[in-house]
Amino acid sequence: MIGAYHPRHFGYYDRTVSVYSHLRDRLGVYGTLVISCAPREATYVLTGILDNDTSINSETHTTDTHGFTEALWGLCHLLGIDFMPRLKDLADQRLWRINNCQIPDSLAALFAGNADAVAIAEQWDQLVRIAASLKARTAPAHVVLQRLTSSSPPDRVAKTLTALGRLVKTRNILRYLHDEPLRLRIQTQLNRGEARHGLARWLFFADQGEFRTSDLEMIMNKASCLSLLSNTVVLWNTLQLERIGTELRAGGTTIRDEDLVHVWPLQRRHITPNGVYFANRTMPAFVLPDAVEA
Repeated sequence: MIGAYHPRHFGYYDRTVSVYSHLRDRLGVYGTLVISCAPREATYVLTGILDNDTSINSETHTTDTHGFTEALWGLCHLLGIDFMPRLKDLADQRLWRINNCQIPDSLAALFAGNADAVAIAEQWDQLVRIAASLKARTAPAHVVLQRLTSSSPPDRVAKTLTALGRLVKTRNILRYLHDEPLRLRIQTQLNRGEARHGLARWLFFADQGEFRTSDLEMIMNKASCLSLLSNTVVLWNTLQLERIGTELRAGGTTIRDEDLVHVWPLQRRHITPNGVYFANRTMPAFVLPDAVEA
C-alpha cells in the first residue's frame, strides 16, 4: 500500500494518499496518478505527461515549488518541454554559469558557481538515450528520476543531468523575472489547477470524500472516475455558457469575447454532488400471488 502518515497536513493517525492530476490549459484533466503523500511531487511530473494516450503534446508545463528538482529541469529540456514552475523561495535560488563567463559585479552574488559543461558534453549521448527511453515508455519516468536523484555521488550521469538542469533553471528564472506576460500565464494556469481541485473536492461527496479501501487498483479507479466527472462538468458548463451567450446576443445584449475569456467553466454551485432522489409514493403495494397447494 502506498499510503503514508503526513502529520503536517493529515494528522498522525491515518494513512493518506495524494491524487496527482495533470490539467491542460483548456481545463481538461489528461493525467491522474495516485501516489504516496510522502515523496516530492516532482518525481511524478513526467509520468503524467509521458504516459497519457491523448493527442495532447505538452510544450510548456507549470507546477508550484514542490513540483521541481534540478534533475527534472534537465530531463524536461531533453524532452523538449519548457518547464516553468512558480518558485515560492525564488529569492533563495542560486544561479549557475558556464566556464566563469563574465557577469556584472552587481549580480555576482546571485551565482553559486560553474556548471560542469565538460561533463555535459561527455555524457550528452547517454542523456539523450535516457530521454529517448522515456519518450518510448520503456521505463516509467518516476522510476528513472528516482534512481537518478538518489544515486551515489560518483554517478557521472546523475551529476551531469543535475548540471544541465541548473543551467536550464538559471535561464528560466531569468526569463521569469524579465517577462511579465510569462509570469501572468504561469499564475493563470496554476489558478486553473486550484479551481479544478475545488471542483474535484466538491464532486467527491461534498468535500467528504474518502477512499475506504487499501486496494491501489480500486483507489485508482475511483480517482480516474473523479477526473472523468470533472471533465464532464467542464464540457457541460462550456456548452451551457455558449448557449446562454448566444441567446443573450440574439436578444440584443452586448457580450464581448474578451470578457468571456474570464468565465471559467469550472463553476460548481449549480452542481448537486450527492444527486437527487425521488420516491413515488403512489406506487401500488406489491401483491403476493396465491399460494399453490401441494
